Amino acid sequence: MLSLALLTYALSLSSAVRGQVTTPTNGDIDATCKQIAATISNASEVFFPSSPEYTADNAHAFSSSSAASTCSVEPGSAQDIGAILRIINSTRIPFAVKSGGHATNPGFSSTTGIQISMARFRNITVNSTAGTVEVGPGLTWDEVYTELESVGVVVIGGRIAGVGVAGLLLGAGYSYKSSQFGLGIDNIVGIEVVLPNGTFTTVTSKDEDLWFALRGGMNNFGIVTKFTLKSFPQGQVWAGTLVYSPDQLDAFNQAFSKVAQNNDTKAALVGEFAYTSEAVSPTGFVFYDAPTPPAGLFDDLLAIPTVSSDVSTRSFADFVLSTNSTNPPPILRGFNSGVSLTQYTPAILNVLANETLFWGNKLTPLDTNVSVGIALEPFNSGVFSHGSDSAFPPDRSHALFPSAIGYAWSNASLDETMAQSLRESTDAAHAAALAEGQNVSDASPYINYALFDTPVELLYGENLPRLRAIKKEIDPEDVMGLAGGFKV
Repeated sequence: MLSLALLTYALSLSSAVRGQVTTPTNGDIDATCKQIAATISNASEVFFPSSPEYTADNAHAFSSSSAASTCSVEPGSAQDIGAILRIINSTRIPFAVKSGGHATNPGFSSTTGIQISMARFRNITVNSTAGTVEVGPGLTWDEVYTELESVGVVVIGGRIAGVGVAGLLLGAGYSYKSSQFGLGIDNIVGIEVVLPNGTFTTVTSKDEDLWFALRGGMNNFGIVTKFTLKSFPQGQVWAGTLVYSPDQLDAFNQAFSKVAQNNDTKAALVGEFAYTSEAVSPTGFVFYDAPTPPAGLFDDLLAIPTVSSDVSTRSFADFVLSTNSTNPPPILRGFNSGVSLTQYTPAILNVLANETLFWGNKLTPLDTNVSVGIALEPFNSGVFSHGSDSAFPPDRSHALFPSAIGYAWSNASLDETMAQSLRESTDAAHAAALAEGQNVSDASPYINYALFDTPVELLYGENLPRLRAIKKEIDPEDVMGLAGGFKV
């Protein structure tokens, strides 16, 4: 499931102070690290190069994601995060905040300044009376699902192992259960957040502006220390992976398009095209939120001969863990780009398969470790109808289905070649959807898949002025602007 593992890549950002670019020296950053170490409580700790904690704090799924920070800090309380942010504001040192480290975003969740790792925020607290679960941002979704399995509930979160809680939710968050219950942000009850001025609060739907901004607003409004999520009863599911040979591509496209149009909200489907030896191999990930699906629902995909299949009745956590592709070799770099569609027709699927083949043929001679893939992610047409207005998506009037175009490679000199190839492939897919009459002329790509140079105007649309006004009010000194990401 390579394409789901390749999220967004970003260029490192210089820190800005009221419009002026500053370049702190190593001595400045080191002094700030020591100031933080002298200020925080025993619940937190600062680490320097050569320590195993420092290495873990800076590690990301892809080598292109990681940077050698001057120090890392593992805060253990919201109070200490507040102290850290106040020091960072006074010294204007660049920083980054890492949850799971799954995003391929140098400058988004990594830095040469101060790396804040949320690794100590690993609480999972079930409130069966309220029907909620409190989840710390230092966890990955597979850890959450595994823990909740023993109490028979689940929350709405990521689809593969290794994805961090905070990154997915702050970017909206698609789930295998989104057709039933909406995006991850649609199932948040409360958000404990340390604001840029160092104070902390719990934001709920009563806090109109911050509630709007934090749900899809990425890292622009503070550092989240806890999410309170709705919980749902969870029994066994019917799910698994169907791997097909390249000669089944046409049959797969026809079957995938047909199954994707079903209206059963308990059903979920993900497809993938992967370049292999001058051909395209399709894969289907099928899911039904019950021990057995209704007769006929997935028959078109099941009828195609497979290279392998592990479809079975199993636990939700077991299925998520089975799709783990989040531990690539350390040498691999990765970029991702997103294109939004309203329908997966056979014609669009053919275009996406041809893009996979074209760029696979063109890029693999440049690097023996190149991988090219596209993830296909249909949902029910009402997927956006489950929640209130939020930073993302900017338009909930009709569903958009995210497709992730993902490349991996090992040679750092190819970074811009890969980025430009992704831009061209994304443009080709978008143009094909428009030519087919799909309503995607101004469609925002899923923010967790967007390539690093995607304009924030496209990501947030008509929500951008409101987000900027909220940002100016709660972060007038632009503390969060010292961290990378899609800045509003």
